[in-house]
Amino acid sequence: MKTISGKSILKGIAKGILKRYREPERDLPGEEMTDPQAELKKFEAARQRLKTAQRKLYEKTRVEAGEESAEIFLAHMQMLDDEMLKESVTEIIRRQNRSAAYAVQVGLSSIVGRFRAMDDLYVSARSEDIADLANGLLDELTGMAAFGEEEEEPWILMADTLTPTELMKLDRRKLSGLVLSGGSDISHTAILAKGMEMPMLVKCGPLDEGWEGMEAVLDGYEGVLYLEPSKEQLALFEGKQKNAQQDKERLESLKGKESVTKDGKRIRLLANISDPSEVGAVIANDAEGVGLFRSEFLYLNGSNYPKEEELLFVYRQVLKTLFPRPVIIRTCDIGADKASDYMQLKPEENPALGLRAVRFALTHREVFKTQLRALLKASDSGNLSIMIPMISDIREVRETKELLKECEEELKAEGFEIGAYEFGIMVETPAAVLTARELAREVDFFSIGTNDLAQYTLAVDRQDAALASFFHPAHPSVMKEIEMTVEAGHAEGIRVGICGELASNPEYTEAFLGMGVDELSVSPKSVLPLREIILSCCS
Repeated sequence: MKTISGKSILKGIAKGILKRYREPERDLPGEEMTDPQAELKKFEAARQRLKTAQRKLYEKTRVEAGEESAEIFLAHMQMLDDEMLKESVTEIIRRQNRSAAYAVQVGLSSIVGRFRAMDDLYVSARSEDIADLANGLLDELTGMAAFGEEEEEPWILMADTLTPTELMKLDRRKLSGLVLSGGSDISHTAILAKGMEMPMLVKCGPLDEGWEGMEAVLDGYEGVLYLEPSKEQLALFEGKQKNAQQDKERLESLKGKESVTKDGKRIRLLANISDPSEVGAVIANDAEGVGLFRSEFLYLNGSNYPKEEELLFVYRQVLKTLFPRPVIIRTCDIGADKASDYMQLKPEENPALGLRAVRFALTHREVFKTQLRALLKASDSGNLSIMIPMISDIREVRETKELLKECEEELKAEGFEIGAYEFGIMVETPAAVLTARELAREVDFFSIGTNDLAQYTLAVDRQDAALASFFHPAHPSVMKEIEMTVEAGHAEGIRVGICGELASNPEYTEAFLGMGVDELSVSPKSVLPLREIILSCCS
């Protein structure tokens, strides 16, 4: 029995036959073309198809692995509109009379090579995204099929590297694990695998072609791949799986119990969702409600802004299904970093600091009013709270409240009755933390978004894998900001929760309880593990 060690990104066991990933062999015509205009049209059509494909991958990934993991595909969509990327291809077609596929391969490979050679970490890391898009464009131009779509038995994929797009395009019905010779535990691919709860090893060193077809077991607890394991070793793995099943059953027994600390502090455990299809997971994992319903999907999926009745249908569906559980619906957090073509937004140098979230809403008031009217109409269907993202100024809160009042008056004049609802904001900028007492007097609750709060506090782009070692969501400054926000909210008599990724991390649950946090909103699968911790802690 041979063993290969690597770095594990997820505790778990995967068993299957090893299969080596090979990039498809594409037939790329290199001879001169007689009709450059036709090739330009082919490239543009492929670019648009790939944008659509990336949108679908975003939606698929959001459901399978979560919003944060899916955002890489939104970044890819933006990059496909990059002028340098487009010109590098179109110039080869025009000046050299080459095929679109040849121009993509040569033009984008040149960019990738230049970027990889640069010292700038951000630019160097971006080269991998461009390489991923180059492969996607070539697949669109050559019509390549997905790898592994004929597998009938469980299999483990081994590869030198694997991009997010390649992973999401795999037929994963029988795929049980991933083994990479290189890679990183902070790469986009690792983040995706973790979100899908797929055991994965990275940094395993050279992978022998001769291993293909061997039976293997990936032990994510120890970070080891076993080739042709013995019966004794298989029995050990079965024991680990049995223990994992017992852990699952222990957590299942916590369903129906209140999340109360040993000293009697009641914590509300809610779930984050991005789509009505995730409501089932909220109920199945015994979440006490929804602490963050991201409402962007209706805006990003269509060919135009959603109509009031479309929004109303979805909001009522979720509220009625979960009643009497509370549902906090965050108003649309869209902008240049999350946008569809129909919005015709200007590209921004730094979308995270640009026209997004409440800034976009207050700049596009009719679009905002459509959503607010739908939310108010839905208020009679369940336990609704309306939450506004990315607040940095009390003026934004007051202007939103004025718009809400305007919408209420319009709806009442039209004969609609407005139900009770709460109004809150996300605290995810240092400005909101520093003015939290004043903001708290305007709202019913705070929900702390730790992802953006850390990004803006540390001045680190959380989307940039090259900066991962500098991005610390639990940095002392961020933890201090959370504590300050809780104190400010409680001083004004409102509840304070956390809905960012940090809320799901069990390492910090006890610290949050000590700060006096009232509620945690996490991925549905994190609810029961956190309940177990809360039941064993003191506040």
